[in-house]
Amino acid sequence: MPSAAPTKPAARLGAKIRLLRRQEGLSQVQLAEALGISPSYLNLIEGNKRPLTAPLLIRLAQQFKLDLKALAPEEDQRLSDDLMEAFGDPLFEPLGLQAQDVRELVQNNPQLARGVFELYRAYQHAQDGLGTLAAKLSDGQGFDPEATRLPSEEVGDFIQQAMNHFPELELAAETLWISAGLEADAPYPGLAACFEARGIAVRIHRVSEGPGLLRHFDPDRRILSLSELLPQRSRTFQLAHQLALLDHSDLLDSLTTHPLLRTGASRALARVALANYFASAVLMPYDRFLKAARTERYDIEILARRFQASFEQVCHRLTTLRRPGAEGVPFHFLRIDIAGNISKSFSASGIRFARFSGACPRWNAHAAFLTPGLIRTQISEFPDGRRYFCIARTLQKDTGGYRGQHAMQAVGLGCEMGHAKDLIYADGLRLDQPPVPVGVTCRLCERTDCEQRAFPPLQQAFKVEENLRRTSFYARIEGEGRARS
Repeated sequence: MPSAAPTKPAARLGAKIRLLRRQEGLSQVQLAEALGISPSYLNLIEGNKRPLTAPLLIRLAQQFKLDLKALAPEEDQRLSDDLMEAFGDPLFEPLGLQAQDVRELVQNNPQLARGVFELYRAYQHAQDGLGTLAAKLSDGQGFDPEATRLPSEEVGDFIQQAMNHFPELELAAETLWISAGLEADAPYPGLAACFEARGIAVRIHRVSEGPGLLRHFDPDRRILSLSELLPQRSRTFQLAHQLALLDHSDLLDSLTTHPLLRTGASRALARVALANYFASAVLMPYDRFLKAARTERYDIEILARRFQASFEQVCHRLTTLRRPGAEGVPFHFLRIDIAGNISKSFSASGIRFARFSGACPRWNAHAAFLTPGLIRTQISEFPDGRRYFCIARTLQKDTGGYRGQHAMQAVGLGCEMGHAKDLIYADGLRLDQPPVPVGVTCRLCERTDCEQRAFPPLQQAFKVEENLRRTSFYARIEGEGRARS
């Protein structure tokens, strides 16, 4: 399926307006009267023959309490990208679907498009479940169909839809700073005092008391126990995390009562993610952190030392700076392990992450494992021409002493090229240098000359030529056929 050139965001939202009108049980005449326009003009809007102007959009939001996020062009683009990856499955190859077909489906019937994607995701889980079921039955064990669902996927969608910004938690963190009188250079004593005021003792436990245990709250004994393996910054973070669970449980419940969170497991995982968000907001208060980030030009290591946070925590916090009127650079973020599994991802930059297959091996997050602890930079270009400036670095979790496991992961942080000049990591680099050609995943990437290609591209028929041997089994060099002839 060929990738299409990026389209300009346009207010061509006719199908969505028609769907919302029908959900409200309104005729075109009734909605047109409420909006102060003629029925014929509304008919043209619903037919995508006239744009939905900003004043009309505001009137829709005010009179019908519409969620403007549901009308955002970015939502259409994400859904189109998700569907394109789904249709990249060899299952659909005989249909000959094109990118334009997918875009038209999303524009004209977004609910149906979402349904197709959810059906494919259910199919993928069912396929995984068959393997699990076979293994369980062969071992004589039971099988739980719910086990095939991935709560992390639902939580990821939930955070992405909110653009990883939760104003209610920001306000709660700011209120805590005032009420607890926290000190910028030493927040730990003030947070510990909050527990003392609630009759909860904070103690540091030895490794031998609970191998692998980093934090434990005993509500009956009123004791919060933190591991001696945690550095001071991590102890501070864990105190703030536990305060979120104690003081803002109702708020966490309210935020996680969301249609994208369909299971108890996904809602529980989302509560943990939001408690972490609160803890980050406490360690790195929004206004001070944003000001420091701009002043230091997003130097992650300086920010980590100033706010007593880890490298990964600072990267996370940088992605949450989406307050209207006080926004930071729109970053994307991912965390991978040495096998290439993506355990966390978020995108405010517009970059696309694979859902159902492996990520492009040319991303610098993979290469970071070759230079542990060092920051690597990369200017990358996707097949549709979009360019990104990215940094990546490894992290090593040290929570077990000499005999403990020292798991290594890598984090990547990046933005569109237009924002690269705001980052200290771009200093001294030629931003007009030839970029590294990357893709989302091999099946969707058009580049047939890639020596690291692991699968054939969807948009070209794969032919085995036994008399030829290339550097990659699936790579095809431009003009190769003409050279042989």
